[in-house]
Amino acid sequence: MSARPHLVLVGLMGAGKTSVGERCARGLGRAFVDTDAVVEANAEATVPEIFAREGEAGFRVRERAALTDALAAPEPLVIACGGGAMVDVENRRTVRDRGFVVWLQASPEVLAARVELDGVAARPLLAGGPTTTTLTRLAEARASAYAAVADSEVSTVGRTVEAVAALVLDALAASQRGGASR
Repeated sequence: MSARPHLVLVGLMGAGKTSVGERCARGLGRAFVDTDAVVEANAEATVPEIFAREGEAGFRVRERAALTDALAAPEPLVIACGGGAMVDVENRRTVRDRGFVVWLQASPEVLAARVELDGVAARPLLAGGPTTTTLTRLAEARASAYAAVADSEVSTVGRTVEAVAALVLDALAASQRGGASR
């Protein structure tokens, strides 16, 4: 088995990590893990409730544990990381060691439209101001972290979930044929 058996999706909220991840998992015949969903299940609380109760720092501790557990799984998984997970240096190290990482990208304007459709209330980091402004700030703050782990980058703008998933799976297949290199 590869030392990097997992397919890991990273990117900002609204980039499509969950939707694309579920589609990739079906295509690969693998289980899908959304780290935010794992955090919520383990805490028996929603992400906004965890933020309210424990703050962002408490959430990040839970997020690291969920990601570490998923990456330790012996069977290859498709893992969607929370948008801020790659800010943590330990998470970046573990993801680089255990997964083929694809950075799903979209402009802050596109991301804002997507998360507003889903409901901003479910996104604690968007509570402090206009969505596009906040997403622009987050994109600038996190770009270097995403770039540090990404084996491949895929734009989701103007593409269906199926089209993005196909590009992700093509990148994974190409890495397996030629040996993934960073």
